[in-house]
Amino acid sequence: MSGKLLYGNHLVNGSRRVSRGFRSTPGKWHKAERPVLITGGSGFIGTNMAHRLLSGGRQVLIFDNFSRPGVGQNTDWLKEMHGDRVTVWRGDVRDRDRVAMAVQQAGQVFHFAAQVAVTTSLVDPCLDFEVNVKGTLNILEALREMEDPPPLVFTSTNKVYGGLCDILLQRNGSRYEPLDDLTRRRGISEQYPLDFHSPYGCSKGAADQYIIDYARTFGIKAAVFRMSCIYGPHQFGTEDQGWVSHFLIQAIEGRPITLFGDGLQVRDVLFVEDLVDALMLAQKNIDRISGNAFNIGGGPENTLSLVELLGIISSIHGRHPRVEHRDWRPGDQRYFVSALDKFRAATGWSPGKTIQQGVSALYRWLVESRTSSYVVKRELMRV
Repeated sequence: MSGKLLYGNHLVNGSRRVSRGFRSTPGKWHKAERPVLITGGSGFIGTNMAHRLLSGGRQVLIFDNFSRPGVGQNTDWLKEMHGDRVTVWRGDVRDRDRVAMAVQQAGQVFHFAAQVAVTTSLVDPCLDFEVNVKGTLNILEALREMEDPPPLVFTSTNKVYGGLCDILLQRNGSRYEPLDDLTRRRGISEQYPLDFHSPYGCSKGAADQYIIDYARTFGIKAAVFRMSCIYGPHQFGTEDQGWVSHFLIQAIEGRPITLFGDGLQVRDVLFVEDLVDALMLAQKNIDRISGNAFNIGGGPENTLSLVELLGIISSIHGRHPRVEHRDWRPGDQRYFVSALDKFRAATGWSPGKTIQQGVSALYRWLVESRTSSYVVKRELMRV
C-alpha cells in the first residue's frame, strides 16, 4: 500500500469540492483491538495524538470533514508513517448516524472536532452551535446507546470563563499580571465561575457542561480539558486560532503580524507533546477523574505576552517581525494562566518543555517542512 489517500469529488453544502478519500465504513475490529477514535483527527492536536498512539502500536480511526485548509497534509503524513494501522474516515460530527457508526467501533474516544474560531462564531453563530454543541451531543448519544461505551476525553477552552474582567490587572513591563498574589502565583482554577462569552464561548461551554452531566447522569466515563494555548508541529496557525504558530509562520514568510489590543495580554502556553502526555494520562485514569473538568496549559511557569513572543521570534529568526495593530476583539482575555494543581494531583502530570525549547522546536519544524517531502503548500498557509 502506498500510504497515500485517494482524492475524490464530493458534494458539500451544494457545491462540489475536491476532498480526501475515506472508507465507506470503518471496518470491524475485535473488541480487544478496537481503535482509538479521534474526531478532528486530521487537525493539529489530532495528528500529534494519532502519531503517539500509532507509534505505540494502537490502531487509530480518524473521523474528520477536512474543512480546515492544510489538514489533509497531516493525514498524508500519518498514512506515510503508519500505513494501514490508521483508518481515515471522512465524516461530519453533525451527521448523527455517521458519528454513531464510528463511535460503535471505538475502544477510546478523543473528541477534538470543533469550530475553533471566535471570529467565525460571530459571523455564523448557528454553524458554531451545530458543530460544537450538536456535534458533541451526537457523540454523547452514540455513547449512551452502547452497552459498554468507550471512555471519552473532550477538549474545551478557557473561553468558558469569559473575559475575566473582575481579575484586577496591572502592567508589569511587557505584560499584564494580576494584582492578587495568589492568582499571579497559581493561575486560574476550575473553581472560577463560568461566564460564557461570544457564541464560541457559549457553544464550547455548553458542550463542556453536557459532557460533565452525561458522566453524572448516565455514567459515561468522560473528562474535559479546558485548554489554554497549545502549540507545536502540524499546526496551521491563524489570527483566530493557533497564534504561536501563526506568528512564526508570518515571520518566516516575511508577512506582518497583527496584534489585537496592545499585545500585553498574557497566556500560558503548552507544547503539544506535553498535552498528548496529559491526554494519555486522562484516559489511563478515567475511572478516577470521570465527570471532572481540568484547566490545562503551560501553567504559571510557562507564560508569555504577545510582545514577549515577538522578542523570542526575533532571537530565533534573526530579525524582528513586522507588526500591525488592531482593536481588541470581543471576548479577548487580557490574562489567562491555568492553575494545574487539580490535574497534577490526579495524575502526577506537569509540562516538560520550556517556552524557549518549544518555540524553537516549532520554528525548526516549520522551516524544515518547507524543504522536506512533507511540504505545506504556501497557499494553504495563507489563511
